[in-house]
Amino acid sequence: MNVQKKNRNIGAALLFSLFGLLFFVLAVRIFTIQYTGEVEGKALAAKAAQKYMRTEVLKASRGTIYDRQGEVIAEDSASYTLVAILNKKATTNPKRPNHVTDPEGTARELAKHISLSEEEIYKLLTKKNRYQVEFGQAGRDLPHHIKKKIEALKLPGITFIKDTKRFYPNGIFASHLIGYAQKGEEDEKGEDITGSTGIEKSYDKLLKGTDGSLKYSGDVWDYILPNSEKQVVEPKDGNDLYLTIDKKIQTFLEDAMNQVEKEHSPSRMMAIVADPKTGAILGMGQRPTFHPTTREGIDKTWHNEVVEASFEPGSTMKVFSLAAAVEEGVFNPNEQFKSGVYYVDKKQPPIKDHNYGRGWGTIPYLEGVQRSSNVAFANLLEKMGTDTWKQYMEKFKFGVKTGIELPNEATGKILYNYPVEKVTSVFGQGTTVTSLQMVQAMSAIANDGKMMKPYVVEKIVDPQSGEEKKTNPESSGQPISAESAKKVRDYLETVITEKKGTGHQFYQLEGYSVAGKTGTSQIPSPTGGYLQGRENYIFSFIGIAPKEDPKLIMYVMVEKPKLKETENGALPVSKIFKPVMQNSLKYLNIQPEQKRKTKLSKVPDLAKMKAEEAVNSMKESGLQPIVLGNGDTVVSHSPSQGEKVLEGEKVVLRTDGDLLIPDMRNWSKRDVLKVAQVGKLKINIVGTGFAVKQNLKPGTKVREGDSLVVNFETQLQMIEKKKANETADQDERPLN
Repeated sequence: MNVQKKNRNIGAALLFSLFGLLFFVLAVRIFTIQYTGEVEGKALAAKAAQKYMRTEVLKASRGTIYDRQGEVIAEDSASYTLVAILNKKATTNPKRPNHVTDPEGTARELAKHISLSEEEIYKLLTKKNRYQVEFGQAGRDLPHHIKKKIEALKLPGITFIKDTKRFYPNGIFASHLIGYAQKGEEDEKGEDITGSTGIEKSYDKLLKGTDGSLKYSGDVWDYILPNSEKQVVEPKDGNDLYLTIDKKIQTFLEDAMNQVEKEHSPSRMMAIVADPKTGAILGMGQRPTFHPTTREGIDKTWHNEVVEASFEPGSTMKVFSLAAAVEEGVFNPNEQFKSGVYYVDKKQPPIKDHNYGRGWGTIPYLEGVQRSSNVAFANLLEKMGTDTWKQYMEKFKFGVKTGIELPNEATGKILYNYPVEKVTSVFGQGTTVTSLQMVQAMSAIANDGKMMKPYVVEKIVDPQSGEEKKTNPESSGQPISAESAKKVRDYLETVITEKKGTGHQFYQLEGYSVAGKTGTSQIPSPTGGYLQGRENYIFSFIGIAPKEDPKLIMYVMVEKPKLKETENGALPVSKIFKPVMQNSLKYLNIQPEQKRKTKLSKVPDLAKMKAEEAVNSMKESGLQPIVLGNGDTVVSHSPSQGEKVLEGEKVVLRTDGDLLIPDMRNWSKRDVLKVAQVGKLKINIVGTGFAVKQNLKPGTKVREGDSLVVNFETQLQMIEKKKANETADQDERPLN
């Protein structure tokens, strides 16, 4: 008994010693931690602060994209994500449940408002071991009015997460130019909206801005602890972009392209409207296109074809080979050539005119331009030389990026290795270009030889400071002189105004003159050669208006349209060009060119009337009196009594006394014949157009029966002669 008691005492002593030792160690450890404030070399205060420190991201707003008038094209807007709470633990009051209590009824009601079937929703609402579920794309980006309708149903367990999405209020509107921005596939984790294509991608960093942050000390429920300090870094919202695109002009373009797509179902369309004075792009569109908010249709083409696609331009290229020929002085509009076929060499098949090589016989070069004769331009290439033409293609910046602020710009390619490639390039075959290059080059024709670089961003604005960074128009060269540019405009106007011109039937505008060129280019076949068939072409037109002082350039390209047997490929192109150009000029308040009012008057009997009295009478009637002779009384006149004349027309009055010849330079044939008639002179007319030379000097006294010889020239002949005289004068100047 004593032994047992003794053993128990020893055991108790040992336990007491062990616990005492442990207590001592613990006490020393506590004292040490209190004294040093560290554990294993780590500060406990810092660890505690870290445990209770909370950080929230303060999101920056993505910049808004506007048109040139300040109309919104793309902006951030509130959106909502639909969420269903499934876990019963979310409910603390059974009378007011916070989880889905009736999956079947809830599914039935939700199916009326989101694009999921009742069965699909029910499967989501009955998933096991899930606290909450979302409804995929069908439940994301819900607008406010849908949210309100679902909330009005008061479905237990159905709630929303507020978010931001990119909104495009104009729908299909320059979609490939603007592009789109969206969150990634895991946007529920709070990823930023990121530009995927177009302007949204090119300017993503500027639009996105910089997120801020909020740091504070919080408890386990994330409430801010009393007396805790908050550290705030304000977000910097993204910059706003103002584009050169004009919403009104772009809408004209979209509407016209929609109509052509509906009526002709082409495989591809592109169109650009630009300001030739600055290079600003006012409208840009293509088909197929897509809706930037829903991305519907984007599977048909991701690419901005206007920027990224190159193709053979066809006869629209003749604008620039004509300009080169004019600048080099080798284009004589009245010089004759034989149309039909042109042989590059004996080995190659001949170059043919588009009427299957039949041609139109021997015609002037200006008619060759009007009829879009390939043979005419092959001859012009021969006159100016292949090296010279290559230099002009480089001056017009073909084969080089324009440098526009858009991604993935193509360069096109100048094929210029073999003799046949050099010839075909002059009328747009073989060599490839982009739509932007065509517009840039055409700006030189419209802008007196000065070529302007295209651009789409007018200015970048910091919404917080108001600071603006404007884009200044930039010249990209001067390939031709102002004089040559004016001549080219004059020549290209006849493509539209002359009945034989390829653009006569389709591209005339009411109230405005147009200078432009049609194009029909072949499409390369995947198996080699070119596609066959009347619809398998790229039909195009490039034009400027008004011709004298162009305010707009427009380029339109339509590929493989569906045509009726009686329809020409230019028809769908004109259905875009004419309404867009006409409406845009009116919208920009470009006044229609003045048309002479046709006011007819009858010539009274002026014979035996005093000369001074007859002159005053004619002036009051809006006519232009021309007095022949130095007498006081009118003897005869032309037009004669009772004839109808137009306002401003010349009426020749012969008086008694000596007959004196007037200066008839720049007179029409009709007016010269009036002088011959009243003076009873023998008339000999040489040439056509307007009088430039007469054998009898002005003021010379003549008699009835004398011979009058008058030389006439067309306006184009006058222009060419003036240039030749200026060149001769320069050659005769002494060298310094």
